Amino acid sequence: MRLPLVMMMRRLLFRLKPVMWKRCNHAIHTLRWRDTYDSRLCPGLLILQQSWLPGDINKFSLLFIRLLATKKKGKYKIAPMKQKQVKKEVEIKQRMTISELAEAMDKDTDHVFEALLHTNIDIDSIEQDFVLDEKWIKEVIKKSGMKFKWAKLSEEKVKENKDAVSRPPADPAVLVPRSPVVTIMGHVDHGKTTLLDSLRKTQVAAMEAGGITQHIGAFLVHLPSGEKITFLDTPGHAAFSAMRARGANVTDIVILVVAADDGVMKQTIESIQHAKNSMVPIILAVNKCDKPEADHENVKKELLAYDVICEEYGGDVQSINISALKGNNLMALAEATVALSEVLELKADCTGPVEGTVIECRNDKGKGPVTTTIIRRGTLTKGCVLVAGKSWAKQRAREVLEWRKYVEAQEKIKQDLEVIEAKQKEHHETYKKERESFSSMNWRQRKSAMYRANKHLMATRPKERTEVDELSLPIIVKGDVDGSVEAILNILDGYDANEQCNLEVIHFGVGDISENDIVSAEIFSGLVYGFNVNANKEVQQMATKKGIKIKLHKVIYKLIDDLKDELSDKLSPVFEENIMGEASVLALFHVTIGKKKVPVAGCRVQKGQLHRKMKFKLIRDGHILWKGSLTSLKHLKEDITVVKTGMECGLTLDKEIDIKLGDEIICYEEKEVEQNISWDPGF
Repeated sequence: MRLPLVMMMRRLLFRLKPVMWKRCNHAIHTLRWRDTYDSRLCPGLLILQQSWLPGDINKFSLLFIRLLATKKKGKYKIAPMKQKQVKKEVEIKQRMTISELAEAMDKDTDHVFEALLHTNIDIDSIEQDFVLDEKWIKEVIKKSGMKFKWAKLSEEKVKENKDAVSRPPADPAVLVPRSPVVTIMGHVDHGKTTLLDSLRKTQVAAMEAGGITQHIGAFLVHLPSGEKITFLDTPGHAAFSAMRARGANVTDIVILVVAADDGVMKQTIESIQHAKNSMVPIILAVNKCDKPEADHENVKKELLAYDVICEEYGGDVQSINISALKGNNLMALAEATVALSEVLELKADCTGPVEGTVIECRNDKGKGPVTTTIIRRGTLTKGCVLVAGKSWAKQRAREVLEWRKYVEAQEKIKQDLEVIEAKQKEHHETYKKERESFSSMNWRQRKSAMYRANKHLMATRPKERTEVDELSLPIIVKGDVDGSVEAILNILDGYDANEQCNLEVIHFGVGDISENDIVSAEIFSGLVYGFNVNANKEVQQMATKKGIKIKLHKVIYKLIDDLKDELSDKLSPVFEENIMGEASVLALFHVTIGKKKVPVAGCRVQKGQLHRKMKFKLIRDGHILWKGSLTSLKHLKEDITVVKTGMECGLTLDKEIDIKLGDEIICYEEKEVEQNISWDPGF
């Protein structure tokens, strides 16, 4: 009757853990051959009660079996249950940048670079904003022991255009005459600022009640006849160009100021060019006519060369002789301006929302941002909602600002994608050419070749790689006229020594060296070159304080020679070998020093002399086998310092080298020599 009991026990214990089943199975096998059950055969198994009816196995019942969870030392031990590792899920998109993928994986970007290390992507040429395709995203996640899931695609709603745009052209019936907007331009020290100050004083004297509208950058002049002129205080041609570049047609007339005692100068020429490019009429104001050396007729003749023809010479340019310092003839200048504006028939629409152009802005401690604006259309009233670029005043301006930021962001994304696609196309073509070079190899040879090509990438982690700092010399070039600057830039275009030091022209232009040039040079750690231009005292002091070099030249080849010297100074010195003597090995023998045998080379000096304190090298068949110093130099068993031509000597090296007969021993000294840039400008 033991066999049914054994089978029932096996059925009941079938679902036990494998290790426990093995132990119980051993005990059950024992029950077949023994009349009694010994609990020692299966520790942990205890049969508390059993009963059955003879001849009826189905009525057998094992009332209770308990497995004792005790741990006992001995032959049978329960193995710990291994937890199944759960892979982390990473949400991915079809295209992701390296930084985006690292963030989704909760890793740093170095982890992604390491995963891409043995792939076909050249990780030295990519940055964190490099866009990975679906293939490489899955590869990185797989190598990281993770699994991916596709991120839910959110349908982007089309934004409603809430920008504030200019109104359509106004109905001619609603246009009314307006006052002219005048910009005063001219060469430095020709009296432009003095003229502006005198016009202000004239207006203040005529309007003692103080009913003048005057702001930084612009002021309004009221004439006795009731006419008004808006003058723009825009220093230098750069501000005028920037104003025109903003697309605001706020300048109607240019008053060109030329000193009668100085004539046409470089800034005068530039002002003429700006006015002609903008198709703005010119009024000539010949200043400093009160000086004895003044020659206003000569000024008019000089201007003929630049297509500025005064009325006296049959042209259409009005000319007024003034003295800005004494205030002579200023009203005549104002009246000439009004007359020209009447010819131009300047009109504007004063109805509807206001449109204007900001010509200057500043931060006021009490008011905050304050702007000087020329109103081109509409009427400005208190409480108007104003938007300028990406700045706003209140109310609906927030919506306009958000829309403009959205448009700008979309444009940037589009540009970035174009750049990324171009880089990826270039990389794909390079990879394709590389694979073509492996086409004739079998898979083992190809794998070996790819390993050798990428071996240097495996040496260190991306973050630990040291990049060689490339030498560079950033420069700013300023010249007196466009022709001079163009000539210098043409010479610099032929620069061909970038492998020694990069030459970077970060800015160039026409005019004197300004504070902005010094600031730019400081940012890029560069220097400023000027050709036939000056730097005033304030600029020179600023440059000295910031440690910026200003190089002024009047001869072009001297400027280039100076630039070559600056480039050469950037280069590290090199060591040159100066050969002092040569000797040939004629014999080899050993001497015993203590318990050690030391090889000695018997030599004869063929040329120059050997000096023990100098450096030596061993040459065989044109190849250098050793460089170092001597441990001993003897002549007829005597230690010596110098061996001259024709003498024989024995010498030992500081390293064990297999010296052979016929080898050459060279004695030399190293000298530090400054490098010179290899660039040849051709003169």
